[in-house]
Amino acid sequence: MNRLVIIGNGFDLAHGLPTGYCDFLNYYWRNVIDALKQKGDSKRLYEDDLISVIINLSSMHHSSIYNALEEVNSFKSLMDFFDDYKYKDGYENFLYRIDFKCQFLKNICEKQSIQNWVDIENEYYFLLKECLKDNNNTRVKELNQEFDRVKCLLENYLYDEVASKFDYSEDSNISQFTNIFDLYNRLRHKDKFLEEFGYNVQEQIKEYLNAKGTILINKENKEKNLFLNFNYTPTADIYATYMNASWRDDYGQSEVIQIHGKLKDIKNPINFGFGDEMDDDYKTIEKKDDNEYLKNIKSFQYLQNSNYKKMLNFVESNPFQVYIMGHSCGLSDRILLNRIFEHRNCLSIKVFYYKNGNKDNYTELIQNISRHFNQKEMMRERIVNKTLCEPLPQTKLPLK
Repeated sequence: MNRLVIIGNGFDLAHGLPTGYCDFLNYYWRNVIDALKQKGDSKRLYEDDLISVIINLSSMHHSSIYNALEEVNSFKSLMDFFDDYKYKDGYENFLYRIDFKCQFLKNICEKQSIQNWVDIENEYYFLLKECLKDNNNTRVKELNQEFDRVKCLLENYLYDEVASKFDYSEDSNISQFTNIFDLYNRLRHKDKFLEEFGYNVQEQIKEYLNAKGTILINKENKEKNLFLNFNYTPTADIYATYMNASWRDDYGQSEVIQIHGKLKDIKNPINFGFGDEMDDDYKTIEKKDDNEYLKNIKSFQYLQNSNYKKMLNFVESNPFQVYIMGHSCGLSDRILLNRIFEHRNCLSIKVFYYKNGNKDNYTELIQNISRHFNQKEMMRERIVNKTLCEPLPQTKLPLK
């Protein structure tokens, strides 16, 4: 039996990487704010392709305002700073102006409901449907151009601040993750492992466990682990490389597919968009007969290389168990996840959830997973209950 490991942004966050939506936006705004702090006169200007910011104040209040500006380090704190001094007695000459040249960036900065990457993709899809509703073909082109600019900004951030600055050669706490894939562990705890599967396939799992005991004795473990990496970073490669070492026989063969692309890779460019073709509104978009509306639909990007086909070949080849590691299972990847979760070879879905003190996101994750199933009885049979699941290990990759 193979394993299909679905890797999402939470996996990178579990390795101490600043890959969150807030990390990206705060980095951008820190650069804006730092530029404003460095200007010496009372009129300070920052401008790039996305925004322009002007601060103009009288010299009598110059020092006090810029002392306060030193504490600003994010978009929210910048807006709070502006609001504080706009209505402060004695600061009538304090003027500021912020102009967004990119409406999409303005939306994702100002909407407090946007907390992660899937929310950004959902926001894009919402705005796409608004263009459709208004029959605004000009606006949909502008939206796609703005989305591309944000996507480019994201790729540059991840390449410069994450991929280039951290050491991916090996995680010092690698065993925290690799123990999860150790076949010996499954054989030592057969009864518990068996419970991870529905009653209708338990006889099949028993045969598998009995056969694996013989295979390990003969050093012939041919199981496969496919790390289906939805991230753009190479974090999953650490584990595939380690598990494929010639002296290991208890993991099987491992492969990584970066299904959403790699940073700065022409042959596998990043795929950032929306992927729920099961949504009712998607049919209306198709009937529009305007390809501009389909520009950032993920399915068409999957066909730019062979990665999606490789994933399908893996799914079709043998029965497999799904591990969810750091993926929110949001609707923006619905068409792909539905294909995996409802496939006849998918025997169970085990969630490695995020735990913080007494709180965890197990329930939220399985609720998200349920939306990818048309057959709800199958969903209940395949999702592993919480008592048999475990938190995703947390570690920290070193800087170079």
